[in-house]
Amino acid sequence: MISHAPKKVRTDLNPSRLITFKIDDRDVTARADESILTIARQNGINIPTLCHLDGLSERGACRLCIVEVRGATKLLPSCVTFPRQDMEVVTNSPRVVTYRKKILELLFTERNHVCSVCVSNGHCELQNLAVDLGVDHVRYTYLYPRHAVDASHPRFSVDHNRCVLCLRCVRVCDEIEGAHTWDIMGRGITCKVITDLNQPWGTSETCTGCGKCVQVCPTGALSEKGRSVAEMIKRRQFLPYLQMMREKQEESWQK
Repeated sequence: MISHAPKKVRTDLNPSRLITFKIDDRDVTARADESILTIARQNGINIPTLCHLDGLSERGACRLCIVEVRGATKLLPSCVTFPRQDMEVVTNSPRVVTYRKKILELLFTERNHVCSVCVSNGHCELQNLAVDLGVDHVRYTYLYPRHAVDASHPRFSVDHNRCVLCLRCVRVCDEIEGAHTWDIMGRGITCKVITDLNQPWGTSETCTGCGKCVQVCPTGALSEKGRSVAEMIKRRQFLPYLQMMREKQEESWQK
């Protein structure tokens, strides 16, 4: 079992410092500790994401939010990249779109994403991204891994065939619920989210049954039992509020 690394704190950022730079030839002003993704969304510029979710820490895992920064040879994930004075960022260049499509296609090939038999069909963020980016076929070889469905929990089930390893479930369970039931095991494409020590979800002694992991899952990997496809709309409004209350509580403990 791999414990995820503690959240890194950028010590070279000054939250009170204001930065002026360009996003898609538009002058924007932001604080130094705000990511390019945050600033872009504040200015009405859409950057697709899959692992990002407001209220959770950033991991830069999916790489779908890559952007082009003038002077940089690599495409950079906007969720964990901070602006510099006079930086020039391009969010939707042909190069960026090409790589986003490749990333999305590879996500589809790693697991068995068959939308027609998925509980989240019509409410899936992976499916929506494919539509938005125009990915209607895949040019890579499907791996067709054999993953079991764990329906041992009395209320929820996990289908690893739908998992995109965004780690939202791991983060919300650790950072918001404080249970840390979910974790990851393995490396690369063999990675797998697990409960406790890789045991059936229903036997987990740390799971509180809150269902937050189900609500933040972008696909049909985590679902509620007994709900129809039309009822699988995720409710995530609680996240920013719960995180704010947790931070306030931690601040009061430190005083």
